[in-house]
Amino acid sequence: MIRSMTGFGSSEVRLGGHSKISVELRSTNHKFLETSLHLPEGSLSLEERAKKVIENKIKRGRVTCSVNISGQKAGNAFINKELLKKYLISARSVQRDLGIKEGLSLDTLVNLPGVLTLEEERISPQSLWPRLRLALDIAVNNLSKARAKEGVALQGYLKKQAKELKERVLSIRRILKVSLRQRLKGFATDEERASFLRDTDTTEEIDRLSFHAKNFSRKITSNGAIGKELDFIAQEMQREANTLAAKTFDLAVSAQVLKIKGLIEKIREQAQNIE
Repeated sequence: MIRSMTGFGSSEVRLGGHSKISVELRSTNHKFLETSLHLPEGSLSLEERAKKVIENKIKRGRVTCSVNISGQKAGNAFINKELLKKYLISARSVQRDLGIKEGLSLDTLVNLPGVLTLEEERISPQSLWPRLRLALDIAVNNLSKARAKEGVALQGYLKKQAKELKERVLSIRRILKVSLRQRLKGFATDEERASFLRDTDTTEEIDRLSFHAKNFSRKITSNGAIGKELDFIAQEMQREANTLAAKTFDLAVSAQVLKIKGLIEKIREQAQNIE
């Protein structure tokens, strides 16, 4: 079963109490596997391990992973006494200079910039990893399912295009068989006929195009990361179609080749989004 490189997967796992870890994975098409992680502050040491979890199941595409922790308990409150003293000295100086008798409340003082700091409860990377690993596993599985679901639609589309491609190649064979017979009747000598056949012989191109079309149809139903291989086969079909278009002498064949080239362009466009 083929897989698309486009998809989304997410998960949420409890860390204890009201806190939880959330993971979101988004993937788009790319020639190779490129993973970008956005981890919570203090968790940078887990980046390589997190990448390996993703790369064990995702083989191709640009994957962006965002990890967030929410609902953490507030940690210790810290009052910067040295800074508070400086505020008090400055405030009392202003009071004396301006004759202000009104006092300063504690509520006013602790809300001055930099005086009160509330520390958030920190989770060590070692403690975080087991739950992060679980969340990543779930999110990656969900991403894989989304990519597989889109892959089913891609497979159906490509099967239809490949079938039409093979039918048009067969049509070219039939057209050329009749057209060549008629054209050869117009030459007076065997030498002229031999020269014409040599210059317009497209048997090899048609055979190769037919082979690549059948091979493409077989590969569509294969398992694993086959996107690069499908794109390569489509390139080969495109090359043979271009040569066939340059050598053909029949307008009806030229019309069929133009339609084949259009099909191949559509196939390549879709094949480039397959893992």
